[in-house]
Amino acid sequence: EMTDFPVPGLFEMNGYGDRIYRNAGYAWSTQFEPNPPYIEEKNNYTGSYRREVEIPVAWKGMQIIMHVGSATSNLQLWANGKEVGYSEDSKSTVEFDITPYVTPGKKNLLAMQVMRWCDGSYGEDQDFWRFTGISREVYLYARPKSHIEDLRLNGDLNGETGLLAIEVDTKGASGKTLAFALKSKCGKTLWEKTVKVSGDKTKLSEAVKDVQPWTAETPNLYTLTTSLLDSKGVATEVIPQKVGFRHIEIKNSQVLLNGKAILIKGADRHELDPDGGYIVSVERMIEDIKIMKELNMNAVRTCHYPDDPRWYDLCDEYGIYVCAEANFESHGMGYKERRLAQDPRYRKTVVERNENNVNVQRNHPSIIFWSLGNESGYGDNFEAAFDRVKEMDNTRIVQYEQAYDDMNKKSDLYCPMYASYIS
Repeated sequence: EMTDFPVPGLFEMNGYGDRIYRNAGYAWSTQFEPNPPYIEEKNNYTGSYRREVEIPVAWKGMQIIMHVGSATSNLQLWANGKEVGYSEDSKSTVEFDITPYVTPGKKNLLAMQVMRWCDGSYGEDQDFWRFTGISREVYLYARPKSHIEDLRLNGDLNGETGLLAIEVDTKGASGKTLAFALKSKCGKTLWEKTVKVSGDKTKLSEAVKDVQPWTAETPNLYTLTTSLLDSKGVATEVIPQKVGFRHIEIKNSQVLLNGKAILIKGADRHELDPDGGYIVSVERMIEDIKIMKELNMNAVRTCHYPDDPRWYDLCDEYGIYVCAEANFESHGMGYKERRLAQDPRYRKTVVERNENNVNVQRNHPSIIFWSLGNESGYGDNFEAAFDRVKEMDNTRIVQYEQAYDDMNKKSDLYCPMYASYIS
């Protein structure tokens, strides 16, 4: 039976399947015993999506990407009957290069499949409502074959001097020019530079004078515009990115921001809407931030997975310190001998989900802490994840709650749940 179904849209919120809330334990706990990585087929309902899309003829010769913001529990994609790829990690964006599979100027059939449970669900046992489907936006976009592949920024601070670190990965752009311009909110240019592209990686480290610090009380933001110019000096790609300058450190066992101690007054926040479930509008996000500010909160932990990227934009803009948590929790396996923290079959999963978290969110000044995951026990897999996050970004604090009971375990912070007062 074919039916028009909303995208984004959740099965259980639209009349298909069962709305289940679980605290501890997997959604299938009343049906079968956990036995990773195996999933029983019974009640593992699956949604198959099909849509014809006419791709603009102007996209001929460009790289065509399909973007899916979030799909629970997994996603499989076909284009014109050919399999494009498969993805897990339901709370991170996945993008597929569909260029070889589609024809611009014609109608193309795109098909997706989403399953309620998969082997990756063993790492998604977060305590909240368990829904299925696509909960963030889906769209196609095109860019030149010669383009900026990735842009990584960090704004550090030394007194009133900003330290701007930029790393740009380009593809097929050797000999072209990268143009950078940093502007204040009122449009004043603080710094600009052009660099000839040589190879696939460009790195800059620049001092910027007279910048105002970013804090929760003073969320000062600047805009860095990165442009890729062709041989005639024409911009073929332009990427604007907000930058905040702040210095993060631990000194004498205390977290300091810009050399000063900060008092964290925060809350955990599930990305959940009373009407939309996992689908949360920007208006509702702003409502959350307004309530937090009214209650004198200055921090949030994205329990227990990455949120919609626009949430971090808002935290940058309004001034909220963020503990950005990766999408891994295996509470239902316990913390002892069956814990996935030390199961070698799940090491790549734990590490990759932390890589996804850092890759997507790393440019946000509001993120002060990375959290490796939640309620999964401690083991080699999280030690590997800690090392990988530090390798990718050594400018922030990395925490893992399950390391609280041993100073030799890998976590920059002592951060146990439900800690009592310590004299």
